[in-house]
Amino acid sequence: MDKEKKITPQMLKRVQFKEEDAQDVSGPSLTYLQDVWRRLKKNKLSIFGLCLIILIIALALFGQFLTKYDYSTQDLTMSNLPPILKCYDIGGENLIYIHKEYTLYAVTRDGEVLERYEPTKDQAAFRSREYQIDGTTVKLDYSGAVRVTALEKKGQMEEAKKIEKVTLSQNGKKLDLSQSKTVWNRSYIFGTDYLGRDLFARVMYGARISLLVALMAAIVQFFIGILYGGIAGYFGGKVDNIMMRIVDIISTVPLTLYVVLLMVVLSPGIVTIMIALGSVYWVDMARQVRGQILTIKNQEYVMAARTIGASTGKIMVRHLVPNAMGAIIVTLTMSIPNAIFTESFLSFIGLGVSAPAASWGTLANDALSGLRTYPYQLFFPSLFICLTVLAFNFLGDGLRDALDPKLRK
Repeated sequence: MDKEKKITPQMLKRVQFKEEDAQDVSGPSLTYLQDVWRRLKKNKLSIFGLCLIILIIALALFGQFLTKYDYSTQDLTMSNLPPILKCYDIGGENLIYIHKEYTLYAVTRDGEVLERYEPTKDQAAFRSREYQIDGTTVKLDYSGAVRVTALEKKGQMEEAKKIEKVTLSQNGKKLDLSQSKTVWNRSYIFGTDYLGRDLFARVMYGARISLLVALMAAIVQFFIGILYGGIAGYFGGKVDNIMMRIVDIISTVPLTLYVVLLMVVLSPGIVTIMIALGSVYWVDMARQVRGQILTIKNQEYVMAARTIGASTGKIMVRHLVPNAMGAIIVTLTMSIPNAIFTESFLSFIGLGVSAPAASWGTLANDALSGLRTYPYQLFFPSLFICLTVLAFNFLGDGLRDALDPKLRK
């Protein structure tokens, strides 16, 4: 083994140090907002939530250009079409889709729905229908489906599984329905509802309603909550006591009762919901701002501003509110998903927008009647509600950490 090399004084070199170099900043100088953005970027969930919010807003504003149908246009011949079509090839130019209501549709091989075939013979007693398609006679027999339903009600599940629900015959020759081709519905991306309206267009329009309600609630919360809480926290004493007791009274009355009382005076609609949310959603903001002002108002720079004769309004605008802005932004961000969920709930129970307008809550309510048969009608509005609420919560958590001065590194 080689001998280990010994470190000798001749191998060392003295580092040259200058006193003026001690004042050099090792990194670039960052403003407060730049530092907040730097720390926010490190939180992957918050960035994901921010990107998701931008995407949902973009879909709400420009989603109508992705479909050729309007949110209120009805076409009863295209009712309850799913987003994924299980089609069959009978040898013609187009594919055949058998609807759950036992009607036939012509679908291109790319997935575009062309038309609903009208039966030339409808034998309701025999549970069968005949169609003329491309010069041939196609017979749809759905008597097996009726037998399966009857056996399932009796609890005879094994016997029901052995019966062929639907059969399709072409010129008397039975077709093999085991060979099917699944295509995406290119005409209606999210499918259609019970009135044949494009569900994608309605979900995008519902996003506008839900986000508009949330925006208005946030604006009212921002201005009224900051003003009310700031005055209560700054003056303190009897003023604070009286103002906060009013807040306690408002917060104890349920929001649903506010909405019902407003429905008596005003007509149901989006304006009524905005007024109801705006009248109570500033309460939490007022409490947060009051707590922050009570802490900040005894700081030295506030006392210095009072000493030089600064007015109460100037102290509030120039010193107190800006230093409480971190808690204000976090509270505002976390309250937006609550407003969206509240609006969806009120629309779900029938206290929201009226037809033909739609919000995510009304779309979920409309889908309840066909939940077992057409679950996609409930899936898409529920998905957007969940994604929006989660996105704002993720962003709010990230902002809370990024704006906290105790976590600055």
